[in-house]
This record gives sequence, C-alpha cells and structure tokens, in this order.
Amino acid sequence: LDATASREPTWVAARQLHRELFSAAANDNSVAIQLCWYRGFADFQHTGWLTSSDALLQAMDAVSCVGGPTQLQRLLKHYLSAGSATTPVRALVFVGDAVEEPAASLLTLAGECRLKHQPLFLFQEGYDPRVAAVFEQMAALSGGAYAAFDRDSAERLRELLGAVVRYASGGYKALTSSGRESDKILLSQLPKQTDV
Repeated sequence: LDATASREPTWVAARQLHRELFSAAANDNSVAIQLCWYRGFADFQHTGWLTSSDALLQAMDAVSCVGGPTQLQRLLKHYLSAGSATTPVRALVFVGDAVEEPAASLLTLAGECRLKHQPLFLFQEGYDPRVAAVFEQMAALSGGAYAAFDRDSAERLRELLGAVVRYASGGYKALTSSGRESDKILLSQLPKQTDV
C-alpha cells in the first residue's frame, strides 16, 4: 500500500476499499499474504506472512498516512528478495496513486520480477496519465496486470483480486478454466504460458 499524504484526503474511503480488495485474498487460506506499506521519508514496513483474514485486516486498519515520497523501488527490491526456491512468492498486489521515482529504475526492477516469475498487479487510485503509463509498463514488463480504480469500482476490483489469488494459487491454467469475467480481464494482459 502507498500510505503517503497524497492518499490522505480519500484514506477513510480507501481503507474500506483496501479491506474489500484484500478480503478476497484473505478468505483463501491456501495463500499467505504479507502486507507492506510505505509512508514518510524512510518508513517502509511489512508484516510477517499472514493466513488469517482477521490478522490481515487488523494490520491494514492500523496503517495511516504520513507525508513523504513514493518508495516503489524499495518495495520492489523487498518483493524480489522475499521468496526462496522452497517458498516462492507468486505475486505482488500494489495499491497507490503516484510515482515520484525515475521510471527507468522501476522498469528495470519490473523486468527483474519477470525473470523471477514474480508478476506485478498494480491498482491505481484515481487517474493520473503519467502514473498510469508507468504502472502499465511495469505490469507488462513483469508479466502482470494493471487497473485503475475509484470508490465506484470496488466490486470489480474485489473480483480482480480474487483472480490474482487464483493465479497465485494455481497459475495461468487456473484462470483459463474458470470462465469468470475477472479472470478473462487478467488473462488479456498476462503473457500466455502453460504453468506459473
């Protein structure tokens, strides 16, 4: 989560959206989730790996906004180092509204994510065309997907996050066999493959 000051005006509404978005994943106990957030000038935090929806939502509710720059590079480096051969990390879901770091370095890290089979699923609050362009390129380079959202699209995004969870649990094949509209939306952006 981006918890910088630019999101503060909509944080109360966004918090409810976060709960709705992540409850889809939290209800699938075959998936462990680590909540990460950045805010302030050097404040980057994360939980341990959570399998309880109550623990995840409690951690999420404790996050508040603090002014500072985006820390997407730090988040992506953390993501790239989080998995191992025995415990792979299958996906990163990011919710944010801004990019203040050099696009070139973010795109390089997104490419590294692709090499490690760790796609990025980027959800943009609001619509800033420059941010959208960077998020779309990052998602494509990583082998993931991008979508913009606002308060009116919470249900659609809940369904998309459910699709990300199905992808993380069962790979590309899990999306091709369900027939759900949200799975088709992700499939239209994901690179064709035969396994995770």
